Amino acid sequence: MKRIALCALFTILMFSCQQKNKTIITDNSVAKTDRPLTEYVNTFIGTGGHGHTYPGATMPFGMMQLSPDTRLDGWDGCSGYHYTDDVIYGFSHTHLSGTGVSDYGDILLMPTTKPILHNGADGKEGYSSKFSHDKENASPGYYEVHLDDTDIDVRLTVTERAGMHEYRFRESENQYVILDLLHRDKLLEHDLQFLSNTEISGKRYSSAWATKQMLYFYIKTSHPFSSSYELDDLETTPTIDALKFDNPNNEPVTIKIGISPVDEEGAKRNLETEIGEKDFKTIKKQANDTWEKQLNKIVIEDKNQDNKVNFYSALYHTMIAPNLYHDVDGRYRGMDLEIHETQDFDYYTVFSLWDTYRAAHPLYTIIEQERTNDFINTFTAKFEEGGILPFGI
Repeated sequence: MKRIALCALFTILMFSCQQKNKTIITDNSVAKTDRPLTEYVNTFIGTGGHGHTYPGATMPFGMMQLSPDTRLDGWDGCSGYHYTDDVIYGFSHTHLSGTGVSDYGDILLMPTTKPILHNGADGKEGYSSKFSHDKENASPGYYEVHLDDTDIDVRLTVTERAGMHEYRFRESENQYVILDLLHRDKLLEHDLQFLSNTEISGKRYSSAWATKQMLYFYIKTSHPFSSSYELDDLETTPTIDALKFDNPNNEPVTIKIGISPVDEEGAKRNLETEIGEKDFKTIKKQANDTWEKQLNKIVIEDKNQDNKVNFYSALYHTMIAPNLYHDVDGRYRGMDLEIHETQDFDYYTVFSLWDTYRAAHPLYTIIEQERTNDFINTFTAKFEEGGILPFGI
């Protein structure tokens, strides 16, 4: 036994001496990109099979995930979208990526040509529409699709806490947008207030993976609308509504929306701060530029283009969660469901630690060192608020 140990030690020493006498050549050149890295990201990867990803618009670790919903339930509908589907029910503003449990799908909007207050899931006439992947396109921070049944073009883009819809109808008459708060998981409590003929605010409390998920929103439209409900009837709080738009020149209808875990005022402030009066083109470019900078944290060189697509699509998917969970003023809703405020670090949610601790978080310690500190501070805050510490198994 001693002889084996001594031989092993001698071998190690000899190898170390040999290594000292060798000239070690390293390539210190900087990897270069041949085109924008966002062009290598395929947001549809993982939307089939059991991938549970979504193709819609989001920002790096952003609060909003504005994406189409093609599936209402089931394990392979966790993200709200599955590539084998051919019907879109609408576009909601929160989605999970890669999880094994479903949640989110908050505040669904759907442009249509009839005031039908039903999604058509049971085979009856509804506001849903057939679509084709041939008329669907997406890139980091952007999504577009053509709705075949109503001949409407849809474009979506986002900031961290807000989003923009752009709808192009074929005719100036019969322009409707369905606002559905019943969509997806169990609705616990809601509110819907028509502030003017271009403004709506409200809240949605729901139960799924989270037993009481609280979301507030504020909507601003480019054109005036009339509601199925009287705008001055403060007693009315519908769960689903058909907004009819007045658009005689048939201009693109733009809907801006901010969300918040705190209150309606926070949602409005998030929208006004991050989007304000900016147009769709500006926000789309801003989102793309942010993603380009984010993806440039790792630059690879490979003559095989498929390898690059796989790499940057995977890198992209590591950067869409955890999700930012505080308003622009620092307020957030803690584990105790009370309102708290942070000014020293960003507060996050949706860690899915039973999966991400293996590889995603070790990666973050290299390319997301500042966010990793925020993650740890978030864990500490969650423990102080709820008495438990997030963990992974």
